[in-house]
This record gives sequence, C-alpha cells and structure tokens, in this order.
Amino acid sequence: MALNELKFEYKNEKSVSIKKEWSHLGVVGSGDMEVLMEKKDLGGAVQVKVVTPVTGFDKVWNLVLEKFIKSSNLGNVSIEINDNNATPVVVSMRLRQALAEANKVNGGEE
Repeated sequence: MALNELKFEYKNEKSVSIKKEWSHLGVVGSGDMEVLMEKKDLGGAVQVKVVTPVTGFDKVWNLVLEKFIKSSNLGNVSIEINDNNATPVVVSMRLRQALAEANKVNGGEE
C-alpha cells in the first residue's frame, strides 16, 4: 500500500504549547490512527505531518486540523499523525484526546 504524506503549518496569534516534552496517543489499526505531539520552538507555529493511505482528502485534513489548532490555541508543537482510514470525526476526537494526554502532568491534569 502506498502512503500519502501531507504537511501543514498553522499559527495562532496567542498560542499555548503542551506541558509534556512529547506525547503519544492511539494505535494505527483498522480505521484508527495515532498522534504524536512534541514540544518545539517553532515561533508559535504548529507543524503537522500526516501519513495516510488515503489520497484526495487534503482539503478535509486541512479543515479538521485548522479547526482543532484554532480552538485549542496550540503553538510551538510538532504533530505527527499516522492514519489508517480514520474519519474526520475520529481525527477530531483523537486530536482532543492527544492534547489532553500531552497536558497531563504526574498522572493528573493540571
């Protein structure tokens, strides 16, 4: 199976990074995906790399990612998504879960 690699970059005026240096959530399996988040100095930007077997959905990925980044005010984070045919609803859910996990400190939320 050939994989499609997409790259996006977003920037919020007022951005907040994640609390952990890096975080991982999810498993690449049937209809699912994994999200890796890493804190990086990107001048407030968020860089996203998506690896997916699906082609032709670049605009959908952009819309889902842009909505998530704007609503979370995320910045200075590199995100890698390894997708296995996840629907946009699952992508949104996994991103919110990954952000919550990336902001946990010492087993609890802060």
